[in-house]
Amino acid sequence: MDILNVFTMIGGLALFLYGMHILGEGLSKISGGRMESILSKMTDRPLKGVLLGAAATALIQSSSATTVMVVGFVNSGIMQLKQAVGIIMGANIGTTITSWILSLSGIKSDNIFLTLLKPDAFSPILAIIGIVFLMFCKSEKKKDVGNILLGFAILMFGMDTMSSAVAPLKDIPAFTNLFVAFSNPIIGMIAGAILTAIIQSSSASVGILQALCVTGALPYSAVLPIIAGQNIGTCITALLSSIGASTNAKRAAFIHLYFNVIGTAVFMIGFYIIHYISPFDFLEQTAAPAGIAATHSFFNIFATIILLPFSYQLVTLAEISVREKHVDETAQLPDKLMALANMDKRFLDSPSLALTQCRKTTGAMLALADEAVNESLSLVTNYNKKKASYIEDLENYVDRYETEINDYMFEIDLAPLSVADSRELSMMQQCVGNIERVTDYALNIALSTKKMEKKNLNFSKETKEDLTLYGNMVLELLKDTKDCWEYSDSSVTTDLAQLENDLNRMEKRILKDHKKRLKKEKYSVDIGFILSDILTGLKKVAEHSLLVMDAVQSAKME
Repeated sequence: MDILNVFTMIGGLALFLYGMHILGEGLSKISGGRMESILSKMTDRPLKGVLLGAAATALIQSSSATTVMVVGFVNSGIMQLKQAVGIIMGANIGTTITSWILSLSGIKSDNIFLTLLKPDAFSPILAIIGIVFLMFCKSEKKKDVGNILLGFAILMFGMDTMSSAVAPLKDIPAFTNLFVAFSNPIIGMIAGAILTAIIQSSSASVGILQALCVTGALPYSAVLPIIAGQNIGTCITALLSSIGASTNAKRAAFIHLYFNVIGTAVFMIGFYIIHYISPFDFLEQTAAPAGIAATHSFFNIFATIILLPFSYQLVTLAEISVREKHVDETAQLPDKLMALANMDKRFLDSPSLALTQCRKTTGAMLALADEAVNESLSLVTNYNKKKASYIEDLENYVDRYETEINDYMFEIDLAPLSVADSRELSMMQQCVGNIERVTDYALNIALSTKKMEKKNLNFSKETKEDLTLYGNMVLELLKDTKDCWEYSDSSVTTDLAQLENDLNRMEKRILKDHKKRLKKEKYSVDIGFILSDILTGLKKVAEHSLLVMDAVQSAKME
């Protein structure tokens, strides 16, 4: 094997890993974050969690990505630790689908139908279809499908390139002896763990094993411990993602580690005890791609069957390993800011999911703005110093939301987004600023009532009734805005243009009536300025609410 073969092998590996990345990214985009959202909701039973974890991982082609997602769910409080166990186990099963797809390259038959199942036969066709979809189709979904097909074709081309490059190694005794050394269970497991930890993908490391099959130097006695080690090595991604996370998120990463370590230990000890009593002849046979895929699947299914009944014991073990600190990392946030935990940075690898979490957080921000307006209106008829101070707190909370949501959206915008996701992001960027302005004007109303209190001024009974009526119309608009935000799939029947006209007419009438009363009765001129400020504040609240509703409805219609 000369230097050219070495470079060819490295190039093939690079194409293989890049193809896997493109394939996983395309699958994730076309899923639109739906599978990830389902994961966060439908995991009340461990077995259901296993099935969903397997399905999600098969869909996005990465057990590491699924596990990191779970760490993020636990960190943000969306998912409980006990719910995470089943998904983590299922992720290990779901990741084996990749090795089965890659095993098709080992098909050997003169039958035309079986030959067509070989990736080197259909990959060029998929690549042609993929590039046509990508270059000539306007539909975003078809472009995503094109990326998936191209990713798969690149992956298989890289696999084939690696296999061709390493084929001459079968004539080198040193290479054969290397895999004889890997037949030692401890050495093989260490090698598999290190390889997977470096490339952070058990699917990719299994694919590399399958590519090496062409050398004929890979016996099952070496494959078995390497695959066992790969399952331990894949834990590194989740462990790294848990750094700086909450206590429970760290525990979720440790559950992943313990599941793989204990499952590997039980399987390997049991297997070699049986092998010692009654030797397995297949261990000395040369491994085939399909055999490696079967070994990979059997190992993970076995570990899940054995450890699923002990799900809660794994949670207990993780709790013992990661002790609760006296001050929990997430306990520092006031209750009103807890929704900020939804925007975990781990979700940024799945932009659709990150957008969903961002929308939830913006919904919490809108609820605070609505509360601020409600509280400020109550001060018009009955001033309360504590309530006025509370409105200032709400305004500060909303400012914090605006800053953190905008920062999070900026990071989402750096990721490759589908047209639908880009539209959603643009809509939220418009709305966040408008929601923040609603709270600003709520605070202005509160400050106006504070002036009244200081100067010992009061509105007339008729003016208070008019302000209450006007305020109720604005509050009703805010309620519609929240409904529009939360239930984006349902149309809000409010005639926005008509409502705006009604508010304008009412504002003019209130001011006109107040001037009439001012001429008849002895009122301070200052009360007129304060009334005008309050009406302006309510009008601005309505305007920014209307802008939010308009942005949401426009995004739905596009």
